[in-house]
Amino acid sequence: MANSKYEYVKSFEVVDKLMPNTWIVVRIDGRNFHRFSAENEFEKPNDVQALNLMNSCAVAMLEEFPDIIFSYGVSDEYSFVFKRTSQFYERRSSKILSITVSFFTANYVMKWKEFFPQKDMRLVPSFDGRVVCYPSNENLRHYWAWRQVDCHINNQYNTCFWMLVLNKGKTKKEAQDILKGTQTQDKNELLFQQFGINYSNLPAIFRKGSCVFKDKVEEIVKHTESGDPVKRLRKKVVVSHCDVIEDRFWKDHPWILDE
Repeated sequence: MANSKYEYVKSFEVVDKLMPNTWIVVRIDGRNFHRFSAENEFEKPNDVQALNLMNSCAVAMLEEFPDIIFSYGVSDEYSFVFKRTSQFYERRSSKILSITVSFFTANYVMKWKEFFPQKDMRLVPSFDGRVVCYPSNENLRHYWAWRQVDCHINNQYNTCFWMLVLNKGKTKKEAQDILKGTQTQDKNELLFQQFGINYSNLPAIFRKGSCVFKDKVEEIVKHTESGDPVKRLRKKVVVSHCDVIEDRFWKDHPWILDE
């Protein structure tokens, strides 16, 4: 670009480069999705098709941006972690945030009919986002644990709330009053005693959220002359509803944090 007397305005740009050698986490949240889900008549307390739509958008993110190594989503939010060594957009926070949020939102709109073929979208969906850097593997794992604990707390409450409203005819205010001050065990007892629901038997996608990452899968690449298959391992983006708080997942998938 040719120099001009107006080029000085570039000096007003803020340098927003993220710390080197840290995990970059981008968390994307639906904006005003209480209204959006109501207008689009999502099932309560969980709409599995809406969750699958979010998961499909997350898969597209990992396929588009190789530096994303893991993501976790629940309800209308998704978190994506970029590898420590990533130089994506020179680690500029504003660039990383704008491209990821816009790409995710565009996919949400484009994929809508895949998951809601009989339903026209009402209202325009929008998402906000934030970028946070975590210096250690422990910090990063604690972040995922925080989000998964939050998933459990919110889902258990919402399950109780909507069962009281939809099945017992309680008003929203009455349901809130009933649940006020209750602990985990109290809610489990309410679900079992009043509705015959064992919370632990509810689908894992509701209780644990969704993990999207590149897993090692075996595939047949050819057959020998005798007809025996020749196999190899390759990485494929998968969706799983697993526990990311305990050690087992990370021991089974060491390449995620080892990059």
